[in-house]
Amino acid sequence: MFTTRPTLHGTFGMAATTHWLASQSAMAVLEDGGNAFDAAVAAGFVLHVVEPHLNGPAGEVPVILAPADGPVRVLCGQGPAPAGATVAHYTSLGLDLVPGTGPLAAAVPGAFDAWMLLLRDHGTKSLAEVLRYAIGYAEQGHPAVERIGETVETVRTLFETEWTSSAELYLRGGRAVRPGELLTNRPLAATWRRLLTEAAAASADREAQIEAARRIWREGFIGEALADFAARPAMDTSGEPHAGTLTGDDLTAYTATYEDPVTHDWHGWTVAKAGGWTQGPVFLQQLALLPEELPAYGSPEYVHLLIEGSKLAMADREAWYGDAADVPLATLLGDDYNTARRALIGDRASYALRPGSPEGRNPRLSKHALAVATGTGGSAAAGLLAGGAGEPTMARGLNTAAHGRAEPPAVAPEVDRDGTTRGDTCHIDIVDRWGNLVSATPSGGWLQSNPVVPGLGFPLGTRLQMAWLEEGLPNSLTPGRRPRTTLTPSLALRDGVPVMAFGTPGGDQQDQWQLHFFLAVALRPQVRGGLDLQGAIDAPNWHHDSFPGSFFPRVMRPGGVTVESRIGDAVIDGLRRRGHDVTVGGAWSEGRLCAVARDPRTGVLSAAANPRGMQGYAVGR
Repeated sequence: MFTTRPTLHGTFGMAATTHWLASQSAMAVLEDGGNAFDAAVAAGFVLHVVEPHLNGPAGEVPVILAPADGPVRVLCGQGPAPAGATVAHYTSLGLDLVPGTGPLAAAVPGAFDAWMLLLRDHGTKSLAEVLRYAIGYAEQGHPAVERIGETVETVRTLFETEWTSSAELYLRGGRAVRPGELLTNRPLAATWRRLLTEAAAASADREAQIEAARRIWREGFIGEALADFAARPAMDTSGEPHAGTLTGDDLTAYTATYEDPVTHDWHGWTVAKAGGWTQGPVFLQQLALLPEELPAYGSPEYVHLLIEGSKLAMADREAWYGDAADVPLATLLGDDYNTARRALIGDRASYALRPGSPEGRNPRLSKHALAVATGTGGSAAAGLLAGGAGEPTMARGLNTAAHGRAEPPAVAPEVDRDGTTRGDTCHIDIVDRWGNLVSATPSGGWLQSNPVVPGLGFPLGTRLQMAWLEEGLPNSLTPGRRPRTTLTPSLALRDGVPVMAFGTPGGDQQDQWQLHFFLAVALRPQVRGGLDLQGAIDAPNWHHDSFPGSFFPRVMRPGGVTVESRIGDAVIDGLRRRGHDVTVGGAWSEGRLCAVARDPRTGVLSAAANPRGMQGYAVGR
């Protein structure tokens, strides 16, 4: 079949990321004798520099890793809600949703500590060796991709009038960087150089230096600057300036953690995901809902089946997933439960949000979710229910009301009606010659979501917008608990052996796009004796919006499906006949997948990356 690029094959090492500079930096680490985990850390810090509109050091990153000599593990780099982030505090401010921007939306930063643990426990290189690529691009500059300047322009007025520290970095000379112009971030380079100097002064030992860096992030000059800036009021999507709840004590108390993955077996494959504090198990539920015999790949019946199964899985996400309660994953992934749920899939598109009742428990949706699901408007509705795909909010500046009060910044639509989605996240997949596999999805700390912290060169994150301002829900805003994240890297095993790492940016769409990719790999012929990774990435993709989005203002489009035009008239017409509200997007508008794989029989490695967005690349040899 036609592909935009070949699937790469080799035996030394492979890296696939959402930006070519991160991919090549990872490959440079492999060439220098580093392993996949060293390479992932180097790539992660490069992505903070070259995709600042998509991620930053104070964001978050879940990682799934498969060491060649150990079990598959999840490394959680999602920070929790600060001690002061209570529902009562936010509602006392007159809020019914956590703002989509500003300090109030900041969780405890998780990405940096996760990268440090990955390097300490599984890497071989020093901190200086993996940071040098990011420092170089921040100090000397990198050719800016189109979306950086475009993103800055959407928040120009906000930067100029309110977030002036961001304007100093991203509106130099009064204008945003143009595509291809060199963009530097010298404050960030200086931050990492000072970190390295202080860590080296603490010890000459590799692991001790990494531990010193972790302390500096929490308690040293970085932690002090983060806590100080979080306490300063800043304008957010509520239209009012608010201070955050993050404190130095929150930073000091946090550490990234390891945990076991959640898995599901399907036709000889085992897919491993992070737990119910992410949307990751949605992928597994979609697999569990598939019938034994599938319709022809790519047919209208096939696409309809996947969309309707995804609706049921995403409805369960809304009712049951979160870190503020135990998630009944064993039941949600069980045969009996999914057999009953599968019977709900008919020949017509469902427009209802239908969570199930695992273990006989009544599902409960938030007031806001119930309101958007039933079309009753705001979050005043309440109740029990037996039965929108989002990207991060970008505040587009401030409108001045007649009385001089700042109105809420205009919110960009989460998914445009032409099918175009805003990128919000990055992704990294790496495999090395020793058989180590790693998949990571760094995000948060976007330049458009919080002011740049003066002297550091990066902003805080906004992941708390995922949590509900209502008590008693699995995803209620709760101090010390993680807001449910959309970030969801994947790792697949074949007959119990890790063989493939993959993932994508895309907010709520991530586990929809990844399922389509995985099934394309599993159901289609191999190429060159290996998995057809590039063919599966290039295949026409789609997503639906029949659930409340995870990002402010958390909207829903019941029955809404967006497809790439390349999917063809037969599928488009077939979906419409079945009642789907179909939007035909651009030919290459859905997904930003990356993937790497290893054949355990031969040791042959492979990799592929998404052509959509024109900046993801795979490299290897």
